Amino acid sequence: MQTSDVSSPGKAQVSVKSLLPSGEKRARLRRWRGIKDGISKYGIGLAGISVVIALATIFIYLFSEVGPIFSSAKVEHSQSFQVPLMQNEQVLHSTLERYNGIGLMATNQGRLHFFNTLDGSDNKTEYLSLPDETEITAFAAGHARSGLLLFGLNNGKGTVAKHEYDLSYPDDVRLVTPKITYPLGQDLLVLDEQGMPLKAMAIQEGRNGTGIAVYTADGRLGLNVFSTRTNFMTGGVTVQRTSYQLPSAPASVSQILLDSALRNMYVADNEGYIHYYDIVNPSQAFFVESVRVVEPGQRITAMEFLNGAVSIIVGSSSGAVSQWFLVRDDNNVSSLTRIRDFQKHPAAIRSIAAEYTRKGFMVLDDAGYIGIHHGTASRTLLLQSLGNGITADKVAISPINTAFYVQDTTGKTHFFNKDNAHPDVSFRSLWNQVWYEGRQKPEYVWQASSGSNEFEPKMSLVPLTIGTLKAAFFAMLFAMPLAIMGAIYTAYFMSPKLRGKVKPTIEIMEALPTVILGFLAGLWLAPFIEDNLPAVFSILILMPVAMLLMAYAWRFFPAAIRHRVPGGWEAVILIPVILLVGWLCVSVSPAIELAFFDGSMRQWFTETGITYDQRNALVVGIAMGFAVIPTIFSIAEDAVFNVPKHLTQGSLALGATPWQTVMGVVIPTASPGIFSAVMVGFGRAVGETMIVLMATGNSPVVNFNIFEGMRTLSANIAVELPETAVGSTHFRVLFLAALVLFVITFFANTLAEVIRQRLRKRYSNL
Repeated sequence: MQTSDVSSPGKAQVSVKSLLPSGEKRARLRRWRGIKDGISKYGIGLAGISVVIALATIFIYLFSEVGPIFSSAKVEHSQSFQVPLMQNEQVLHSTLERYNGIGLMATNQGRLHFFNTLDGSDNKTEYLSLPDETEITAFAAGHARSGLLLFGLNNGKGTVAKHEYDLSYPDDVRLVTPKITYPLGQDLLVLDEQGMPLKAMAIQEGRNGTGIAVYTADGRLGLNVFSTRTNFMTGGVTVQRTSYQLPSAPASVSQILLDSALRNMYVADNEGYIHYYDIVNPSQAFFVESVRVVEPGQRITAMEFLNGAVSIIVGSSSGAVSQWFLVRDDNNVSSLTRIRDFQKHPAAIRSIAAEYTRKGFMVLDDAGYIGIHHGTASRTLLLQSLGNGITADKVAISPINTAFYVQDTTGKTHFFNKDNAHPDVSFRSLWNQVWYEGRQKPEYVWQASSGSNEFEPKMSLVPLTIGTLKAAFFAMLFAMPLAIMGAIYTAYFMSPKLRGKVKPTIEIMEALPTVILGFLAGLWLAPFIEDNLPAVFSILILMPVAMLLMAYAWRFFPAAIRHRVPGGWEAVILIPVILLVGWLCVSVSPAIELAFFDGSMRQWFTETGITYDQRNALVVGIAMGFAVIPTIFSIAEDAVFNVPKHLTQGSLALGATPWQTVMGVVIPTASPGIFSAVMVGFGRAVGETMIVLMATGNSPVVNFNIFEGMRTLSANIAVELPETAVGSTHFRVLFLAALVLFVITFFANTLAEVIRQRLRKRYSNL
C-alpha cells in the first residue's frame, strides 16, 4: 500500500498512514466492540426475560390470593364421645359456643346440659322449672345469635330460656362460663288461653318485643307478642302479653317460622305446602297464599331460616334442598318464590342448621351424609358421608364456622373441624346475574359490605368491569379524534417553529397529576356541565362547523391578509373562532333551556326517562380524555413525523395534493405507530384511578348511559381495599378484580402488538 503526503501551504506535511490506527490498536477496538456487543446482547435478553418473569410473578401472586375463594369445604373428624341421656330422653336442640370448647344439649325433659367438646365431660346442667304432670310437647329455637329456646307444654303454657357465655381471663387463661337466663321471667307463660297442648311453635326476637307463634292440638293458630318493662328504681321486670288468633289454620302443621321483623309467618304442613301469613299488624293478620315447595308425594322434613330470617331453606323427604323467599311484584304484592336448588342428598333431609353470620347452612340426611351449601353463591361446597356408619340427628355449627358436631338419638357426639373460609362467592355469582334477597329479579350488583351482620354480600364483578370499559370508551371517544388529528397536523402541516412550541406544551400536560384533573372534574366541571347542558351539545355541534366555515371563508380573504400568515401557522387563526363559539354557546344556554326544555334540560331528561347524575360518564370522558390526549398525541406525532421524507416528496412530485399525500402515504405508513398510541392510551384509560374515583359518583351500574356514573375496577380497589380485613373473602375478591384488570390490559396490549406487527408488515414496502 502506497502512502501519500497531504500538504498545504504554510502547514507541516502529515502522512495519511500516520492517521490510521495501528493493527494492534484496531484489534483492541474490535475486541472491545465485541465485548460491548455481547454485553448489549445478553443485557437486553436478560432485561426481556426479567420483564417476563416479573409479569409471571405478578400473575402467580394474584392467583395465590384469588385461588382460595374457589376451593371447596373440607371437614376432618376430630373425636367422638358419649353425652349421657336419661331414659326416654331425646335431644331437641344442640349448639356450640364461639371458641368451640362448650356444647349445649337441650332435651325433651327440660334439661339444659353444657358439656366440654374435648371429651364430653359435664360442664354445667340446669333443669327447667316445670310443674308435675306436664310434659314438653313442642320446641322452637330463635335466631342462632339470639340464643332463645322455647319449650311448649301440654297445658298451653311454655317457658323461654336463653343460653349465654361469660368470658374472663383469670391468670391470663381464657375461661368461658355458660349460663341460662330467662328473658321473659321464670314463670310459665300462657301461650294458649284454652290450655290445649302445643304441637308446633316458633319464636323470634323483634324490635317491638318477642313473638311466639303456636299451633294447638285442636287445630288453632295463634300469635303472642311479649314485651318487657324494667323499673329503673327497683330493677323489677314486668312482662306484658298480647295474643292474637290467626285465620285459616291448615289441617296439619309440622313447623312454623317467624321472621326477625315479626312481619311474616310461614307454616309448613304435612302435605308439602308452606302457608304464608302477613302479620305486620297482628290484630289484622291475614292469610296470603299457600305454595307447594316440594314435589307431589313428598313431605317437608326440615325447614330453617338463613341468617337474617329472610330466606327459607326447605329440605324434602326425597333429599331435595331449595331456597325460597318473598318477592314483591309491580303491584307491591309479595309471594313466596323458589329461588334456587342445591345438590340433592341421597336420602331424606333430617336437619338443617344455618350459619351465624353468613348465608351458608349445613344439612344432615337419613343416610348419614353431611352437606355444606351457600345460598348467595348457589354452591354446594361439600356433600359426603360422615363415615364410620354415623347417622346423626342434630348438627351444631360454630359461630365462627371453624367446627361443628353432630349427635344421634342416643347422645353419641362426633366433633369435626371445618375449613370453609370463602363460601360466599362462586364463578356464577361473580359473573352471572344473582337473585339477591329483597330483589324482584336476578341482577348484577356490587355491594360488598354493610353495617349489619345479616347483610348478604353482593360481589358481582360485572358492574365494575362494565364501568371500567365504559369510562375508557368515553375517554377514548373524546381523546382519539383530538389527539390523532392534532398529531397529524402538527407533524405534517405545522411550521417547525410553531411545532417546537405546541408539542412540548402538550407533552407537559402528561405531567399534570391526575388527582388535580379529578378534583377539577368533580368540583368544577361536573356542576358546570349540569348547569349548561345545552352549551355542551351546542359546542359539540357548532365548534366543528364553525372551524370548517372559517377554513372555507379563509379562501376568500384578501391576499394581503392571507399572505401575512406564514405557511404552517394557519391554525392560529382558529383560536379566536374557538373562543368566540365557546363563549356564545355558554351565553345562549339559558335561553335554549327556556325555549326548548321548560327551563331545565336535566329535568327534561328525567321526565323522558333518562337518568342524569351530576358526576357522570360525560364528565369522566372529558377529564380522562385530557389525561390520555398527551400520551396518544406524543406517540402518534412521532410516528407521523418519522415517515421518510422521500415518500412524501415522491407523492407530491407525482402530483398528489398534501391531503392526498397524508391520506394515501403518511397515515398508512405511520399506522403501526398511531395504533400503538391508541392502545397505550386505552391502557392508560383502563387503569386510571383518581379521575374516576373523584368524578364518577362511584355507582356500580350496568349501562352505557353517558349521563350516569360508574364504578371501575381500579377505583373500587382503591376505595375498599384499605378497609377490608386481610385474608377475607372481600379482600380476595378485590385481588380478583386486580387480576381481571391485569388480564384486560394484558390481552389488549397483546392484541395491539399483533395488529401493529401486521400493519408494519403490510406497509413495509412503501
